[in-house]
Amino acid sequence: MAQDVCVIVGAEDRARLAAVVGDRSRALKHVQRARVVLFSAERLSVLEVARRAGLSRPAVWRWQRRFAEEGVDGLLRDKTRPPGKPPLPVATVAKVLALTCAEPPGEVTHWTGRAMAKTVGISRRAVQRIWEAHRLQPHRVRTFKRSNDPAFAEKVEDIVGLYMHPPAHAVVLSIDEKSQIQALDRTQPGLPLKPGKCETMTHDYKRNGTTTLFAALNTLEGTVLGRCMQKHTHREFIRFLNAVEQAVPAGKMIHAIADNYATHKHSKVRAWLARHPRWVFHFTPTSASWINAVENFFSALTRRRLKRGVFRSIVDLQAAINRYIREHNNDPTPFVSTKPAETILAKINRLHVPAE
Repeated sequence: MAQDVCVIVGAEDRARLAAVVGDRSRALKHVQRARVVLFSAERLSVLEVARRAGLSRPAVWRWQRRFAEEGVDGLLRDKTRPPGKPPLPVATVAKVLALTCAEPPGEVTHWTGRAMAKTVGISRRAVQRIWEAHRLQPHRVRTFKRSNDPAFAEKVEDIVGLYMHPPAHAVVLSIDEKSQIQALDRTQPGLPLKPGKCETMTHDYKRNGTTTLFAALNTLEGTVLGRCMQKHTHREFIRFLNAVEQAVPAGKMIHAIADNYATHKHSKVRAWLARHPRWVFHFTPTSASWINAVENFFSALTRRRLKRGVFRSIVDLQAAINRYIREHNNDPTPFVSTKPAETILAKINRLHVPAE
């Protein structure tokens, strides 16, 4: 393309173009086109017009020709473009959706974009657009476990009631242990995070022993009392209960929420509870550890301190855990349960599919 027209602007057109340039609400593309014509009318070179208008030389030639053919109205109107590819037929989209929600052929576990594209006879990107539009993600899977505890509803109501309406003159503690925390040391030093590259670490590691963290989360205050021990038998659990007993002020009842681990129901633990009448244990339903609030603390500890940590000994691991607990207690956040028991039970019932 080259310049093949001589731009001549009359007084009326010049006024309209000047108004377009001075209109602050005009689209930038309209302002640039008007400037191209006004600069061209001053007999400036194409290179100078392109520099002042902030466009390329082919763009200057294009709008000079458009003005010569259609005037100012042609500058303010975009030409219609030929249509692109026609949309996929409704039957094709329906076939992709039906196949995605059905079992894939052979022994593969799930559909991939390439496999679906090959089966239906469309492009992989077309398959991806259909999946995105209908929020289908065959590459993802979530695990679940429905509790078969016959007293599930009663236990959920009891524990959620403690969270939402704690008894007066009492402390609500969520108690559990995180066992087998490994002190892992990487075989080679990793590389730090930098622009364009994520942090790296070796895939292999050296085991330097394990420890068990016993923790009690005060749901009203958000503070955590934790003890690291080598084992997690009933003996260590009783030692931890003694530590909690000393930390809680006298005269307050202690409502402890715990799971059904055998250590928590050992005969010697029950004997200890009989000697300490201010303690009341509330056991979670089987296969429902998600209702125990201290699990949120364990999750944060794992993600923020343990998963990428490098520990050359058990002592280093325990020191890191203790530092994290202290930092957590310096700025605690009370545990707030926003879902009443009725809402939780209704959601679980909706997700339950009876076996055929």
